[in-house]
Amino acid sequence: MAITIRPYEEGDLAACRELWRELTERHREIYEDASIGGEDPALAFDDYLARPELAGPWLAVAGAKVVGLAGLLVREGEAEIEPVVVRSDQRSRGVGTALIEFLIEEAKRRRVPYLSVRPVARNARAMACFHRAGFSVLGHVEMFQMLDSERSGNWKAGIKIHGLDFEH
Repeated sequence: MAITIRPYEEGDLAACRELWRELTERHREIYEDASIGGEDPALAFDDYLARPELAGPWLAVAGAKVVGLAGLLVREGEAEIEPVVVRSDQRSRGVGTALIEFLIEEAKRRRVPYLSVRPVARNARAMACFHRAGFSVLGHVEMFQMLDSERSGNWKAGIKIHGLDFEH
């Protein structure tokens, strides 16, 4: 299947909201937390579109069907890939890789010296995809302390950085 990457258009709103819902569902699944994203996570896409630092978004299209979404957040000489979303029935088919490669070239075109991405720590498949695309330098590590005892039980052991054990 051939993938075309094109800019977002107003007529893509429903398809992109559905992708955003799928992204939220994936996060709910891997973190075993149905509260992530609120009652209607699809509407968070509208907030994303309103971000002043947003470049894009761009869509991956197969035939006439939107199968992926990605964007860049550009601020003060840096860019961050946020998000990369691929329809669940299209994952592991090169769609995410095509979007990432497109965003890398877009960041180069914009002469951005640093391009970062912050996949959720438990999404091993996404992390592997970004690593294969060249994201092999750690710049920042975001650490949490769980203050809500009702939500503290969903973390898994297995990450070690600088000899320190972390949950994810």
